[in-house]
Amino acid sequence: MNKNELSETVKEMIAAPSCCKELKDAGQNYLNALGTDAEKTAAAALLQEIREDVCTLDQTIPFFESELGTQIFGAERAKAMAAHAREIKAQGAKWCDCPACAAGVKILENASVPV
Repeated sequence: MNKNELSETVKEMIAAPSCCKELKDAGQNYLNALGTDAEKTAAAALLQEIREDVCTLDQTIPFFESELGTQIFGAERAKAMAAHAREIKAQGAKWCDCPACAAGVKILENASVPV
């Protein structure tokens, strides 16, 4: 992944409604640091934040089935999201496929340090 592709993927990730504030901030900090002396540090911070925030399906499913998941998404939506996560897990997926997580996984897969 070249810098342009990385930049576009970071933009997709931080624009996703499912992207948390901390990840949005780390992504925006990285974009702001491109081409400066702070770029390497911002990239390392972004990778660390992605590792903390991108969810496996084994994390995602219990969340959607929890009381908090129900409070955030509503009972029907949380149930549907848990069912979707179970379905893609049964097909062999490991990671949440929401737009933020999918972009984060793409970035991690192209980083020099494996997921």
